[in-house]
Amino acid sequence: MERQIHIEPVTRIEGHGKITVFLDDKGDVRDAQFHVTELRGFEQFCVGRTMWEMPGLTARICGICPVSHILASAKACDAILAVRIPETARLLRRLMSLAQLVQSHALSFFYLSAPDFLLGWDSDPALRNVVGLVAANPDLARKGIRLRAFGQEAIDRLGGKRVHPAWAVPGGVNRALSEEDRAWMIAGLPEARATVQETLTLFKSSFGDPKERGVLGEYASLYMGLVGRDGVWEHYEGVLRIVDAKGHVVCEHDPARYAEIIQEASEPWSYLKFPYYVPKGYPDGMYRVGPLGRVNACDRFDTPLAQAELEEFRGRSGGRSGRVFDYHYARLIEALAALEEMAELLADDRITSPAIRAEAGVNAREGVGVHEAPRGTLIHHYWVDKDGIIEKLNLIVSTGHNNLAMNRAIREIAKAHIHKGKVSEGILNRIEGGIRAYDPCLSCSVHAVGQMPLVLNIVNASGELETTLSRD
Repeated sequence: MERQIHIEPVTRIEGHGKITVFLDDKGDVRDAQFHVTELRGFEQFCVGRTMWEMPGLTARICGICPVSHILASAKACDAILAVRIPETARLLRRLMSLAQLVQSHALSFFYLSAPDFLLGWDSDPALRNVVGLVAANPDLARKGIRLRAFGQEAIDRLGGKRVHPAWAVPGGVNRALSEEDRAWMIAGLPEARATVQETLTLFKSSFGDPKERGVLGEYASLYMGLVGRDGVWEHYEGVLRIVDAKGHVVCEHDPARYAEIIQEASEPWSYLKFPYYVPKGYPDGMYRVGPLGRVNACDRFDTPLAQAELEEFRGRSGGRSGRVFDYHYARLIEALAALEEMAELLADDRITSPAIRAEAGVNAREGVGVHEAPRGTLIHHYWVDKDGIIEKLNLIVSTGHNNLAMNRAIREIAKAHIHKGKVSEGILNRIEGGIRAYDPCLSCSVHAVGQMPLVLNIVNASGELETTLSRD
């Protein structure tokens, strides 16, 4: 007789989700599904608002990665204005993008995931959290907390707020960088960089063996991310590149024409849609984004320390890595690259210029903004009328791109550990760990219902069911 194992809620992630593991009559794993059980309606209630509101409005999608939505939205609006923003505004946007990447990667690594592999997958759940990490390794935990605080403070000094800064706007940004804030960031970079390098050393010494890094499963897939000139790692601009499991380039595509290669499917058991690579169809067109996706998609980093780490990473992996656990490895390499590029940007005297915004009206009726959020490729696509009123929008968020891959990951982990119906808390934690490696932001990702059925139960004052209305 078939049985089910439910993990609800999935812990130490942003948003609400659950996992169902399906066992056959022998108690072995038949399938596993990751259900995203919340629904946000931004693709609907933004209709009728002005394009000028969109960066600030879509920032409210999430309190963890608002900067990413602000930047993608502002880029979509730039396209509607048909303007080239001032160079200082471009540099400042890149700087905030990097600060967001640092603070978000620090949150994911130190607060959410490190307790699993630094304290042990089977350790006491009551202690398997950031508080337990502080108790076990107070120096490392303190440095991780300070690293995230540096990224948050840099965002604050750029945009005036740590969360939901109303800063990037159509045509540029609305606040210049002061010399005082520039000096503060420059002064804080050495400590932040040292923390990432120390953590990388610890991580590699503890998990350098491929078998150790295979704890969350390994499988081949496509990988997608923005790349710049000559295939350099990118986070703000460039072209969309998709590579195969060996790193061979499958396509390089204009981000504004993403719909030619990326479409979305839906399933009745999750509000989160399932993007896929069109030429391979659904579900064979699974691909991965985020730290591992970008590190696998690029040819190189443009900064020396991160490039050295990339070469070592590929040496340890024998090329591109398909290991889910290596999302954590790639996350640290990206944090190092971000801090290196921040130093380069802050050394550029144009960074404090007051020329930060281009003025224009509606010159196009459609605009696409593509940006690399910490969790992966983020797409904002707007259609407007002649007055700049939003008529339609499409949001494909980082976590959505990884939906097929996350479901594959938990299925692989469950099959590797659950046999004849025997399961432990530590095994369930490993399955959750497969989701945490992708660092999903579920609130960011669900904006349309798709095909998931809606059921409305109407009860009377006594709590008795009167009628049920449903939409399939």
